[in-house]
Amino acid sequence: MKNIKINIVPIVCLLFILTMFSCKNKTNNESKTATVKEEPVLSAKDILGNPNYLAMSYGGYRHVDHGIEPTLDELKEDMKILAAMGVGILRTYKVHLPHASNVLKAISALKQEDPSFEMYVMLGAWIDCKNAWTDQEPDHYQESERNAIEIAEAVRLANAYPDIVKIVAVGNEAMVKWATSYYVQPGVILKWVNHLQDLKKSGKLSKDLWITSSDNFASWGGGDAEYHVEDLNKLIKAVDFLSVHTYPMHDTHYNPDFWGVRESEKELSDLEKIHSAMLRSKEYAMTQYQSVHDYMKSLGVDKPIHIGETGWATISNGHYGPNGSRATDEYKEAVFHEHIRDWTNAEGISCFYFEGFDEPWKDARNPKGSENHFGLFTVDGQAKYALWSMVDQGTFEGLKRNGNPIIKTYDGDKEALLQDVLVPPMASETKVQQ
Repeated sequence: MKNIKINIVPIVCLLFILTMFSCKNKTNNESKTATVKEEPVLSAKDILGNPNYLAMSYGGYRHVDHGIEPTLDELKEDMKILAAMGVGILRTYKVHLPHASNVLKAISALKQEDPSFEMYVMLGAWIDCKNAWTDQEPDHYQESERNAIEIAEAVRLANAYPDIVKIVAVGNEAMVKWATSYYVQPGVILKWVNHLQDLKKSGKLSKDLWITSSDNFASWGGGDAEYHVEDLNKLIKAVDFLSVHTYPMHDTHYNPDFWGVRESEKELSDLEKIHSAMLRSKEYAMTQYQSVHDYMKSLGVDKPIHIGETGWATISNGHYGPNGSRATDEYKEAVFHEHIRDWTNAEGISCFYFEGFDEPWKDARNPKGSENHFGLFTVDGQAKYALWSMVDQGTFEGLKRNGNPIIKTYDGDKEALLQDVLVPPMASETKVQQ
């Protein structure tokens, strides 16, 4: 065999260089791995009661015809506006129409466009009694067959968007007895809450998903004793938190003992009289919240209570307008909104303020009906008085609704706005015992 002489020096040098490159590359990769931090996955427990994630009730319907669904682009438009305000969690109400699933699609799309975008959802599942919304007599002791389909769809959406859906609420004012068109007995809500809790236990829903029902304070035991039934007590123990509604504005007509101007206030200025009435309105809401807390504690239960709804309309040609309790205008809405946010933020209570935007379908035959005018924005995107300071601060710069930039109502003229503000009636006119 012929001897072959190999110069090993170049080979050794090449191996050394390759080894050094490999070590350097490994070190760089390890360094990158060490510095990459996964964003924490937030749960309802982290979000609820956190003032960094303000809560808002949301419907994106822009037309008198409820059959016209908002487009994905319109929903994304709204999400950006609400996020700019500091809203971090929305409440929806039903899943049998495309709205809720499209809200989730819109949020998901915004997160893909901008990974830092955050918005979470309390997903509502609508619950009815048998014969609700039909020409037949509602049967409040039997439930609609549609309820099972509604719950199944809520489960599907919660599993499809676990990064967004943090709460499922079974029913909206579905137990309060003045909801004569559709209310059910507490046992129906309990049945579905237990069903969802069982899905969590079996791993078919996220264990971190919180389950509740969203209802009037009286339905949660804070009112008449007729609501104090065993199934309600079991429901309070079954939910992860209580979602309570309180509406001082409605009670300026139905229970006005807190509303009228007192004899001792007769010499105050008009704005001072209004501010006194609005302070009593906040205290009225606090009293209703406390009444639910007290009933819950009487059962030996200690869990969070958040406000699923409260708000203040800006227009009414009915009970709350000039010929009624004189409650509705943008000034009073702004004062109530500030009061309620200050209180709930300080106490670690989430408040799903009702609502982000006016929705003209709610009282479609009566354009000036109060239900159409609870928004902090008008349908065309004008910021009502409660948000004027945000407009001044540039919060909504570059954002639009329906093609319109966000501007102030009344063209920003406060004096013009105050022309529409009425002082509440004297307490003697509302037949309040002082």
